[in-house]
Amino acid sequence: QVQLVESGGGSVQAGGSLRLSCVASRDTYCMGWFRQVPGKEREGVARIYREGGATFYADSVKGRFTISQDNAKNTVYLQMNSLKAEDAAMYYCAADLTRPCRLVDGRAGYWGQGTQVTVSS
Repeated sequence: QVQLVESGGGSVQAGGSLRLSCVASRDTYCMGWFRQVPGKEREGVARIYREGGATFYADSVKGRFTISQDNAKNTVYLQMNSLKAEDAAMYYCAADLTRPCRLVDGRAGYWGQGTQVTVSS
């Protein structure tokens, strides 16, 4: 079992930046971020693998968002730059403890409670 706690959400103007953090209660195999807007399907944003640090991004955020990790702190970050109105959503941290990394398929074994990101134009 693992608990995930997100922080860093808030309100920002379009073009601005935010950094989300997700602290896991133990080490994981992979971690990532999803987002969801009411009435729409959950969207995978980015994921990272603990060993090796491989990263993957949704096309909609490539070049603007960066996922990174601090393994010593079991923490994953999502640096979001050049935010757009369409980035506004509830952002959820997700993790799997062992392979396969189900985040690839939009699923995960463990989820955080979410942190809201609001972008005003």
